[in-house]
Parts: sequence; C-alpha cells; structure tokens
Amino acid sequence: MDQDVDDRVAASLAAAARSLRAGLERSRAMGQALARGGPRLEEIQAALPALEAAVRPIRAPMAELAAAGPHIDRAVGPAAAVLKVFDAVHGLEPPLLEPGAAARDLPGYLAVLGRLEEALRFLSGNCGLAAEWLADIVEYLGDHDLADPRFLAEVGVALDGLKKPSGYLDGGLLAAALDVLEAEFRRLLAEHSAPLALQQQGATPASTAPARVPTAAVRKLSPILDRLLANGRQDHCISLYADARGGVVSASLHALGLDYLHNPADDAQALGPGVELWGRHLEFVVRRLLESERQLCAKVFGQHKDDASVCFAEIASRASVLDFLRFGRAAADAKKDPIKLLRLLEVFDSLNKLRLDFNRLFGGKVCADIQCQTRDLVKLLVDGSVEIFEELIVQVELQRHMPPPADGGVPRLVTFIVEYCNRLLGEKYRPVLAQVLTIHRSWRKEVFSDKMLAVAVLNIVKALEANFDVWSKAYGNKIQSYIFMMNTRWHFYKHVKATKLAELLGDVWIRDHEKFKDFYLTVFMRDSWGALSPLLNREGLILFSKGRATAKDLVKQRLKTFNARFSEMFHEQSAWIIPDKDLRRETCDLVIQAIVPPYRSYMQNYGPLVEQDASASKYVKYTVDGLEKMLGSLFAPRPRRSGSFQIGHSNGKITSAMTGMYRSASTVK
Repeated sequence: MDQDVDDRVAASLAAAARSLRAGLERSRAMGQALARGGPRLEEIQAALPALEAAVRPIRAPMAELAAAGPHIDRAVGPAAAVLKVFDAVHGLEPPLLEPGAAARDLPGYLAVLGRLEEALRFLSGNCGLAAEWLADIVEYLGDHDLADPRFLAEVGVALDGLKKPSGYLDGGLLAAALDVLEAEFRRLLAEHSAPLALQQQGATPASTAPARVPTAAVRKLSPILDRLLANGRQDHCISLYADARGGVVSASLHALGLDYLHNPADDAQALGPGVELWGRHLEFVVRRLLESERQLCAKVFGQHKDDASVCFAEIASRASVLDFLRFGRAAADAKKDPIKLLRLLEVFDSLNKLRLDFNRLFGGKVCADIQCQTRDLVKLLVDGSVEIFEELIVQVELQRHMPPPADGGVPRLVTFIVEYCNRLLGEKYRPVLAQVLTIHRSWRKEVFSDKMLAVAVLNIVKALEANFDVWSKAYGNKIQSYIFMMNTRWHFYKHVKATKLAELLGDVWIRDHEKFKDFYLTVFMRDSWGALSPLLNREGLILFSKGRATAKDLVKQRLKTFNARFSEMFHEQSAWIIPDKDLRRETCDLVIQAIVPPYRSYMQNYGPLVEQDASASKYVKYTVDGLEKMLGSLFAPRPRRSGSFQIGHSNGKITSAMTGMYRSASTVK
C-alpha cells in the first residue's frame, strides 16, 4: 500500500515539475514578446496624433461636415478639369516630338501645336483660379478645425506655387515644339535660298529676277513664322530669315563684281565708267533684287508688318545700299571740274529714277540711315551741280587773258565748250539739269524756267565769242591771226550746225560764222600768198628790168627774191595748223592755185635762161611738182599733249581757269 502511495507522490511531483518547466518557458516567451513589443508600442504612440487628426472629421459635428461638402465640390470640379487638361497635354508629347513630324505633315503638326497652345492658354487662365479655390477650402477647413493644421499648411504652400504659373505648365513641351518649327523654318529657307547665277562685271541683269521661292514653300514658311512670332521668337525668326535671304542678296551682288564701290576714283573723268555701271547696278539692286525680297518678306511675315520691316532693313544692309550711296558721295566729293557736272547729273538722274522705289522700300523708321544718307547725297548733288554750272561762264571769261594757241589752231576751250554745251542741251542731260536747277531754286523760294537754262548757255557761248577777238589781237603776226579766226569760226560753224546748240543760237548766227570763215580766208590769201605771186608775173619782170642788168640777171634776181620770200613764208606757216581737213584742203588748194601756176609759167618762160648756168641750183631751188607738194603739206596737225579742263580752289573759292583748254585742238577732223 505504501508502495502505491509513493508511486502517486512521485507521479505528482513529476507532474508539478513539468508544469513548472512549462510555466517557465511561457514566462520566458512572454518576456521576449514584451521586449519585442516595446518599439511597436512607441510607433503606435507616435501615430496616435495623426490617427486622432484623421478621425477628427468623424468626431466633428455633422452640421459642419455637411456645410463643408458644397465648398469642397466647387473647388474640386475646376481642379479636376485642370488635371484632365494636364493629362491631355501629356498626350500631345509623342506627335510633337516625333522626329521629322513637321517636315512630313506640317498642317497636322501645326494643328497639334495649336491644341497644345490652346491647352496651355486654358491652364494659364484656370490653374491659378483652381488653386485659389482650393486654398479657400483649405482655409475653411482650418477655420472649422476639420483637418490637421500641419497638413493644411503643407497643402497651402503647394497651392501658393500654383497660383502663379511659372510658364512651364507643359514641362517644356511648347519650347521643344517651337524648336522643331525653327529647324523646319531654317531647312525650308536653306532649300530655297540658293545664290543667283549672274554674269560678272559689266553685264547688267536688267531682265533677270532673283530666283523666286516657290508658292508651296511660302505657304509653309508663313504659318511656321506666324506660330513662332506668336510665341515670342521674333529675334530668332528675323535672324534666321535675314541670314538666309541676306546670303542670297550678298552672293548675287558678289557675282556682279562691286569692288569699284569701295575704291572710287577721285577724278570725275575716271569716275565715268564707274558711274554708268553704278547706275545700272543700283537699279538692279533696288528694282529687282530688293523689290523681290520685299515682296517675299511681306508674304512670309504676313500680318506681322513691323517684324517684316525690321527683317527687310537687315536684308537691305546686306545689299550694300549704303555702299552705293557712299560711291555717289565720292562722285560729289571728286575734284571740281566741268566733267564733274556730268557725273553729278548722272548720279542724280539714277537716284531720281529710283525715288519712288526708295520711298517705298526704305520709308520706314528702321531704314532711317538709308533715308538720311540719300537726302544728304541728293543735296550735295544739287548744290554741286548748280555751283559748277554757274561757274562755267566765269571760267570762260578767265580764259580771255590766256595766250592763244601758238600754232593758230582752235583753242581746246572752244572745242570743249561747243561739245560740252551740246551735251548739256542734249536729251540725256538737259532735263536732268533743268530739274536740278528747279530744285535748287525751290530751296531758295525762287522759280526756275527752262528759258533760264537756255539763256545761261547762250551767255556762256557769247562769253566764248568775246574771247576770239581778244585772242586774235594777241598774235604778233596779223596773218596768223587770220588763220586763228578762220579756224575758230569754221569750227563753230561746222560743229554747231545741226545740233541742239544751233537750235538755240539760230540760223543767222550759224551763217554768220560761215561768212566769217570765208572773210578770213580771203584776207589771209590776199595778205600772204597773194602778195607773193606778183613776183612771178611778166609785169613784175618788166618793172624789175628798169636797170641795166641783162635778162638772165633779172631772172636770177627774181628767183632769188621769190625763193627767199617763199622760204620765209613756208617756214613760218609750217608751224601753223588747220585742224579741219576740209578747210585745210580748201586753203592749200587756194595757195597752190595762187603760186604753182605762176611759178610753172615763169619757169617755162624764163627758166632756160638760168638752167644752163653753172650756178643754176643756186636760183632754181624748187621744181613745180616739189613746190606743189610742199604747199599741199601745209597746216597739217601734229600730235599734241592733251590738256585738262579743271576748276581749282583757293581758300574755298573757285579761282583757277580751265587750264589747258586754250591750247589748240589738233585732232584731224
């Protein structure tokens, strides 16, 4: 029995031991769990304020929550619309940034761009408003303690940033799309802006127009430019367009060879070919090149006229318009002489023909420099032309005191004035000179008529005529003065008849000069060769034979006297000239008729008396043929150094004469 009790006790003890061990394990596990639960409790404790704030609206009175609902709905609706537009903008990115999209389908690309611009306008106008409405809701929630103040503060900061859009609501998509359009604009310009193929120096491309940009290209360039300008890219567009089209202009002008514009001569005579070329090139530049560019500019820029003006002004600067004006200024600044008047009139005429074109092309403020320099040049041309024209008569009168040509020929002044006045009265210069004089008079509030121009030219001719008598009296030899007057009067007659100057002077004046020539030719023959021929007639021999000399001695003496007088006259008159070949032939024929027949007759009758003499060569110096040949060679012109026709300066005033013009004009006519 005891054994049973012991067994029961042992079993109880074993059970108690097991229970204790199990309780110990549970205590150890619970300790470990508690150790792990400490941080978790701390996290829960930290989250309790947020949870408290989150459940605060639940704890708020129902009336306040109900009152907040409509306010929230009014704010959330616009905000949702803005978010929807933002999503739409994001959807436009692939078609706008796809490589080559603008080149393949420009209208489609512009349509997508238009949608982007419309969306951005909506966002720009509504994003700030939606943000303000949301801010009002935040303020309302804060005032009624319906949300956590910290949360409301953070939302308020975010909304403040949305009230004033930064311009990048699209994330830079519009700027990227505009860059694509700029690239397409540049490509189209480059593709249709090849330089013109013009001929080199001197060939005026009057009938050549710059290569036109195809209408299809213009229809692409214009809408592209319209969108770029509408988005504030004026500077880029103007620069791109001016570089492309300005390059066409520069290359086209380079083909013309305009180096002469930069190194003009300072002499009016040397400027002549350059001025003629200048006028033709300027007309081409203005009426062909720039007019075409102006029209293209107007088509491409469309309604953006101010931007078109700025762009065209830049292109005009590439067209060397100011260089052309500076060349004209060089003509106005050239050394003063009568030829300069012709150059000034030519430059003025070229500018005047382009006056309307200049006003149309360069009338805006952006071309003020061209306008100013053009006005200054026109004034210089008018003032300079009038000054030289009015000085012509003074210069002619100054020549009155210069010595006449030593060879009795026509003074260069006479030749020059006749030709010069005819040129001034010709169709090329007279209307231009009349217009210049009219303008100059109008500046002085005076009236000018074409009759005044005719009177001024007449006075110049009359002043020149007055020089003739003074010059003829300057000769120490009366016979030579006859040659001089004969030459000069005949030159006037021959070179004035059937000219504009003759119409001005009249038929009577012309015929008088022909009569003067005949008169001086008559007195020349009478007082020179006409006085020599009597030595060879029979009466002269009879008169000479009153002494006691033999017939042979008389013949010898007569031949000796004739030879001496002939040699003296021939030597003297060999230094004289008659430039006009018809007048020279007429004069030589008269001299031959006056001398050769009497000489031939005399030698036939009396030559045998001395020809057999041992000293015959001493008296018979000339054969009939030799004498005729000598007389036929008289008055032939010889090459001479050309003279100049200049007006000099002294202390700013014109003082020197037309140097060189009083020398004879020896060119054979």
